[in-house]
Amino acid sequence: MIRCATSVAANYRAACTAQSKASFISKLSIVIEEADESYFWTEFIMDESLVDNEQIEPLLNEARELTAIFTTSRKTAQGKK
Repeated sequence: MIRCATSVAANYRAACTAQSKASFISKLSIVIEEADESYFWTEFIMDESLVDNEQIEPLLNEARELTAIFTTSRKTAQGKK
């Protein structure tokens, strides 16, 4: 789980220093994949009752929100509405 979160952060940092718009969009796509993976594993932990739901729900919401934010950012960069 921590690996997923650090991967999101590292890949986002790489996107912010992209050399071109196309590179930014490509790197942001990787960020979205990593954020979605974090969401998946958080949801899995919750579904399998590996951690108390009260502890995991904030993480699940954050992963969902970050995925949505990065997806919207990519759409904006691509010029899509």
